[in-house]
Amino acid sequence: MGHAGMAAAAVRYLGPVGTPPVEPSPHPELRAVREDERAPVDPTGFRRVLGYFATGVTVVTAPSMTQGADDDSPPASPACQSFACQSFACQSFSSLSLDPPLVAFMVGRTSTTWPRIARAGVFCVNVLAAHQGGLCRAFAVSGADKFAGVAHDAAPVSGSPRLAGVLAWIDCTVHAVHTGGDHLIVVGRVDALGTDDEEAAPLLFHKGRFL
Repeated sequence: MGHAGMAAAAVRYLGPVGTPPVEPSPHPELRAVREDERAPVDPTGFRRVLGYFATGVTVVTAPSMTQGADDDSPPASPACQSFACQSFACQSFSSLSLDPPLVAFMVGRTSTTWPRIARAGVFCVNVLAAHQGGLCRAFAVSGADKFAGVAHDAAPVSGSPRLAGVLAWIDCTVHAVHTGGDHLIVVGRVDALGTDDEEAAPLLFHKGRFL
């Protein structure tokens, strides 16, 4: 599959069912890196060294499409029935552009949660506070009702779950999706945002553990 084909595949989940597909953004001509140009990097060493870069921690949430026969997500908790919530913990998040206001996060191409979030076409990034390490671990678990006992309300534009007690929240519409090796680069256009506790410290991840 060429670059255009990969880009088309990456955006095929965008937007609710029935909406026109999002076209990939224009980009310069690309070519594959030849084997003799590759610098061999041991995956274990790669992860170890990159772990020295401290990151914040977020939980990305979205309202699910109506659950159907092809949706194998677990039943939502009573507090989350109106959302049929989708979510995952995410460290690879950053601001991207001021005008227009864009943010980005990276998600593995094998993620089972991302296609359901992408079909909704919207998401909310919840920036976790220092005391929310346990909450992050709960959202990192697969195949469970992650919202059981978790206080939340609806983000103002997308209706995505906005978690209580977070440092900040960013309510977005999916703007574009690009391929990046074994991950997808998801760009969101910011529709609304805010802070819940401007004095609290952030949850940080460094060298495989929370700080």
